Amino acid sequence: MGLISNGTTIFDNGSMASGFGSSLKFISKATASASASIEFTSGIDSTYKEYIFYFVNMHTSDDTGKFQFQGNAVGGSGFDETMISTYFHAQHNQPGTFTRLDYRTPHDNAGTGFTNFNEGGNNGSSRSGSGYLHLFNPSSTTFVKHFIGVTSNALSDDYCTTSYIAGYFNTTSAIDEIQFKMSVGNIDEGEIMLFGVS
Repeated sequence: MGLISNGTTIFDNGSMASGFGSSLKFISKATASASASIEFTSGIDSTYKEYIFYFVNMHTSDDTGKFQFQGNAVGGSGFDETMISTYFHAQHNQPGTFTRLDYRTPHDNAGTGFTNFNEGGNNGSSRSGSGYLHLFNPSSTTFVKHFIGVTSNALSDDYCTTSYIAGYFNTTSAIDEIQFKMSVGNIDEGEIMLFGVS
């Protein structure tokens, strides 16, 4: 048993974890193997108000390949919805001689292109990226569809980068499909899991 404190009360973190864990409902998992893309074309509907994609050890075939996503509205095709998003990241190199925290305008999105989770560099033999994407109330036909995402990337030039994105699908139509891909090359390896939040 582990204990945590909020300053006045001590809690059993095992009990807390089990309480939070029951709110996550596993829906599906996809495993990449030299895959051009990974698409979730079912499981995103009005059942839940929030969906979370967890991606683990996403490894690209091309060092310039950026991990990206896009969506389709109900009945749509082509993964070309209008998205508005913003992007910033923090960096630290392995020798500990360089750090950076900055807003990255080139990775903002204001159109029908894919939104980047990172800036590439994950094709070294032991390098990859992991993180998550939250999609909020995708079945709403009243509001735009907000999302937030965070990735941790071990880059082939010995940098650790943490990237943060946020934005929305600029449509009041329901979003029911999400595609993940690299901007260049394939997704060599990695797993993506979809959960609903009850």
